[in-house]
Amino acid sequence: MVVTAEYHQSARTPDGARLSVQVRGSGPVLLLLSGQANSHHWWDRARADFAHDHTTVTFDYRGTGGSSSGVERYATELFARDALTVMDSLFIDRFSVYGTSMGGRVAQWLAVLAPQRVDMLVLGCTTPGGEHALHSDVAVRRRLMAPDARPYLLSLMYTRQWIATHAGPYHVLGDPTMTTTDRQAHLRASSTHDAWDVLPSIEASTLILHGTDDALIPSRNAQLLERRIPRGRVVLFEGARHAYFDEFRPSAADVVLEALGTRSS
Repeated sequence: MVVTAEYHQSARTPDGARLSVQVRGSGPVLLLLSGQANSHHWWDRARADFAHDHTTVTFDYRGTGGSSSGVERYATELFARDALTVMDSLFIDRFSVYGTSMGGRVAQWLAVLAPQRVDMLVLGCTTPGGEHALHSDVAVRRRLMAPDARPYLLSLMYTRQWIATHAGPYHVLGDPTMTTTDRQAHLRASSTHDAWDVLPSIEASTLILHGTDDALIPSRNAQLLERRIPRGRVVLFEGARHAYFDEFRPSAADVVLEALGTRSS
């Protein structure tokens, strides 16, 4: 399927949730999965790096953007099943997946649940979850629980030099339209993710990306994923923090496009 025009639509899950879907670009299909408590706007800047070579598909997780909420418990596996619903609604059978942060956790389940549909997997700034994962420092987590943690979260996403020359808006700090209930449900979904036991069953060639200075999700998780996924390969971005895909573009996008075999000349 090749899509040349940008358009939006809705998809319905088997349990009745409404998912807001966005499609842009043309070429082989690339599904982009956002981070925790973020809508498709997470990809607003980086998406342009792929839309020339790919039909890019995003959707708003339950409780974010234009999607509905209402389930008692969210989970990364549930979000992966939602992603399959989205692709079914677009009549897309095969596609590649690029998930960052919690989106990388969702992408792991997607590759496990539908191995025959995922051509290539890209996991960015993410973790296998569970007891084997390497978590952020206790001091980091404590500061993120403060009443106004937004400036600190921004410093975890980008380097000081980049922040000084880029005034925003920043689309990786959480969807401001979310309810507190949905935000907490996203946090639980992300923090309870555990794909350790199923990672060896991933069949897709897997590119694993991480910034070396990521204090939110330590970069050593990339090596853990590489050792668990049979066809995994790690690329690190020196000096990058959590939002490497934004600050370090287009170099980060070039690595992905080269792995996908679709980089423009």
